[in-house]
Amino acid sequence: MTADAKAAEAQDEQRRFLVGLLRGSGGALIFGLPMLMTMELWFLGFYMERGRLLLLMLVNIPLLIALAHRIGFEPTFTWREAVRDAITAYALAILTSALVLMLLGVLTADMPPREWAGMIAMQSVPASIGALLGRSQFGQSEKDDDDADEDAAEEISTGYAGELFLMGIGALFLSLNVAPTEEIILISYKMTAWHGLAAVAASIAVMYGFVYAVSFRGTHQLHEHTPSWHALLRFTLPGYVVAFAISLYVLWTFGRLDDTSWTQIMMSGIVLSLPGSVGAAAARLIL
Repeated sequence: MTADAKAAEAQDEQRRFLVGLLRGSGGALIFGLPMLMTMELWFLGFYMERGRLLLLMLVNIPLLIALAHRIGFEPTFTWREAVRDAITAYALAILTSALVLMLLGVLTADMPPREWAGMIAMQSVPASIGALLGRSQFGQSEKDDDDADEDAAEEISTGYAGELFLMGIGALFLSLNVAPTEEIILISYKMTAWHGLAAVAASIAVMYGFVYAVSFRGTHQLHEHTPSWHALLRFTLPGYVVAFAISLYVLWTFGRLDDTSWTQIMMSGIVLSLPGSVGAAAARLIL
């Protein structure tokens, strides 16, 4: 290879890297902007227990690595490259969150570093998922739509555990959107036991219909001779359990379950599982 060819290849590689960073920043904005402009999340950065915030950030790292490994920024990659992509996505999320919060006047020079760190750390979790997805989903410009759809479907082909993992990511993203709001707790207090049972049934029905009945792109298609209950028992019900467990974890992280009765904890989890189950069902569309 000549020197000119090597220089052109290096320049092309640098261009792709910069474009990838821009795509990641765009994904962080798209996924994170609703939360970056939510007042409850600003306040959580002030008073949230630091141990729980640290745990959320630590949990987010292996989630990003696994998500990068399953979706990836490139057609083929190793776990080492997945770790690199996850770290890049997290760094982009931190930088984007800080810049947007400063632009909105939420972060000011007279605030102590502890508040800066808390607010940026809180916002960087959902933004990091967006940064990772932005670099992979916005990278189809060089293909036509049909080829891009086929490639995307191939990239996210997973086994049973992988499907549950993707459901968990979708549930986590939507749960983070609404869990900090006071409305979740207010709704759970207003609901009766019958409302709770109806909410569980509605969540399961929405999950099943979203994935199998409506047949959106990227979702599962049942074989002609497969009974409908098979999908319900194998994917929909376990998916709801995953969404419910993540809802409880997110509520605990934000301190919404402290000094609360078991009945109210269950009701709060059911309320948050309603959007969480939609996120779990739509995970194949988002991811």
